[in-house]
Amino acid sequence: MHFDTLALRATHQTDPTTGAVVPPIHLSTTFARNEANELPADYLYTRTSNPTREALEQALAKLEGGAVGMAFSSGQAATMTLFQALRPGDHVLLATQAYYGTPALLEQVFHPWGLTYSRVDMSDLDAVQSSIHENTRMVWCETPSNPMLTITDLLTVSRLAHDADAICVCDNTWATPVLQRPLDLNCDVVMHSTTKYFSGHSDVLGGALIFKRNNAFTERVRSLQGHLGAVPSPFDCWLVSRGIKTLGVRMRAQMATAQAVAEFLDGHPAVEQVHYPGLPNHPDRALIHQQMNGPGAMLSVQVRGGANEAIRFIGKLRLFTRATSLGGVESLIEHRASVEGHNSTTPQNLLRVSIGLEHAEDLIADLAQALV
Repeated sequence: MHFDTLALRATHQTDPTTGAVVPPIHLSTTFARNEANELPADYLYTRTSNPTREALEQALAKLEGGAVGMAFSSGQAATMTLFQALRPGDHVLLATQAYYGTPALLEQVFHPWGLTYSRVDMSDLDAVQSSIHENTRMVWCETPSNPMLTITDLLTVSRLAHDADAICVCDNTWATPVLQRPLDLNCDVVMHSTTKYFSGHSDVLGGALIFKRNNAFTERVRSLQGHLGAVPSPFDCWLVSRGIKTLGVRMRAQMATAQAVAEFLDGHPAVEQVHYPGLPNHPDRALIHQQMNGPGAMLSVQVRGGANEAIRFIGKLRLFTRATSLGGVESLIEHRASVEGHNSTTPQNLLRVSIGLEHAEDLIADLAQALV
């Protein structure tokens, strides 16, 4: 099926009791046993399982072409649980270009616990191969990367990981399965912050893991999901499921506008550089065509000057909301280094832009007046 059909069918479950075309939200935290002390539907307690969360998890697996989906209370909760499934002494190889919260989690939480990690530029495949250690158990990719939109060759990196008996994980938040399915490129696990494009309306926090196979490692993560309890509420699961229904339509509309915005900025004299996979000068253009169905709706722009010039520019914008996050229906812009803090390695003149559903001409006019 085409993605739009799949997204609707994966989240459409007519209620068998009432015939309601919108499934009910099962808010209950606990489930009753019958007279024989049996659980009628195998639901015991919502921390371990819930019908509304289960429906979302099944939909997530279908969208990414995986065997098992798991929903979490945030993208960081999903990442945390995956790292927790490793053992002290194991090594994680992480992309240099990655969401800043991922290495922070490794450094501040899991390194003291006994997990080791190193970082590598995953566009340099020789460096990736030489950075895999004997104890490497996980290779973590992020493509397109946050915030520089570099592209990782998932087929090659996953092969290098498997040659070392490591699993390959891909943060697919920016692309979504509309544009890229890492499991089809031999990755083992996909991570999403469902806060972003899946929910699509900046009103729910969530995360997800989707596994290519249901094996011992998958079962260990499932056990940790219940034990650690970093799971979303039934209402949050229902909101994400509702957002999935329009994911393909929203992503294509936002992507078309992002292309127009990127092309406008790329030719502007006040702009130093635009990072967007849809531009012909993107260094990974061939790889983008090989593994993606489109360039996405995220871009980064470096204005001429430094932090002061960048902040002055966004202060003049009228249609863009100055806020962190991405993937919502409203266009957002942020000075990324300010968000990441004093240890940020992001260029001081870089602004991260999430394109929403406003008309492209209106957004371009707003950018034009602010760049004067």
